[in-house]
Amino acid sequence: MLNLQPYQNPTYFLLLGLGLLPIMVGLLNGKRFRVYETVISFLFLLLTFGGPKWQEGLALIGYIVFELCILYAYLYHRRQKNSGSVFVLAVILAILPLVIVKLTPALSGHNSLIGFLGISYLTFKVVGIVMEMRDGLIKELDFKEVLHFLLFFPTISSGPIDRYRRFLQDYNKAPSKEEYIQLLGKGVFYIFLGFLYKFVLAYFFGSVLLPKVGHVALFDGGISWALVAYMYVYSMDLFFDFAGYSLFAVAISYLLGVKTPINFNKPFSAPNIKEFWNRWHMTLSFWFRDYVYMRFVFFIMKNKLLTNKVTIANLGYLVLFLLMGFWHGVTWYYIVYGLFHACAIIICDAWLRFKKKHQAKLPSNKATHLLGIVITFNVVCFSFLIFSGFLDTLFFRN
Repeated sequence: MLNLQPYQNPTYFLLLGLGLLPIMVGLLNGKRFRVYETVISFLFLLLTFGGPKWQEGLALIGYIVFELCILYAYLYHRRQKNSGSVFVLAVILAILPLVIVKLTPALSGHNSLIGFLGISYLTFKVVGIVMEMRDGLIKELDFKEVLHFLLFFPTISSGPIDRYRRFLQDYNKAPSKEEYIQLLGKGVFYIFLGFLYKFVLAYFFGSVLLPKVGHVALFDGGISWALVAYMYVYSMDLFFDFAGYSLFAVAISYLLGVKTPINFNKPFSAPNIKEFWNRWHMTLSFWFRDYVYMRFVFFIMKNKLLTNKVTIANLGYLVLFLLMGFWHGVTWYYIVYGLFHACAIIICDAWLRFKKKHQAKLPSNKATHLLGIVITFNVVCFSFLIFSGFLDTLFFRN
């Protein structure tokens, strides 16, 4: 059986074009072909998780069954009574498969049998539903709608991370002809931009430049200009590869009449690190902000564990970015990467408070704005050097 990873080769895009054409014609005429859309979704999931990836396919099926049981059990409980302990249990159970998948390589040296491509992003979606049920924003769950949301094939492997209620607003109706024509225009533009990012720029930085500067940096050892070059080249490769993939996912969603949130918004033009995280991998950043940081801060304040707002915010940043580091993997460089960004945001917050207090005495013009962009860019690139794991290869070779 043919196995194709999403957005990796021309065959996948050719099959996408052929498969989506009837859907596009229907949407141009204000109609959704539900059965056909379901069949196409199933076929593309089969392309991703079938053939040599059949074990991942079975893991995906088992995971969906497990998470659906959690969602409907918690929904049933919500109808009976409101208990915070059951909410916590539902969240723990929802993230348990992801925790097992992340910890297994560190503990055994082998990948978990229950792991599959996209388990993180599916888990984020499930936890988001549980959180919004807890808040009373989601009162009912339709089985088919939940399946369509979780298994939405354009974004299943690497996001962007949509929200359940926002997704249903698009998926349960066909857009007007004028609105869909606009979506088509944006979708086509994002496809071409994605090709530029992923198959031209990411290839140039990741496959042409990166091996060369990486080889020189390893040969030199220690801190050198080659290591600095590696830092910048890797950062560009990381951005263009992931941003290109995200553009494809958003574009295909648009062709399906679903306005999946954009994931990147000129992150390297951010004037400070806080603004950077409002532009980089935005759906993940906002997910962690809404479901981890804000709830952690609220819990601390509600229970009066701390009273100083600055201390609470800083502790929240440490928890937030440590979790984000551990999510990437249980290795020292991912954890240090998380701590680095937590410290960077804490320092940024302190600077913004100082700047606000002394704004009459401090210059604020295009030059200072540009300086902020340059400093932020270099801080981010250094963090990506840590994230790359190259320092582990460089300084901890046998």
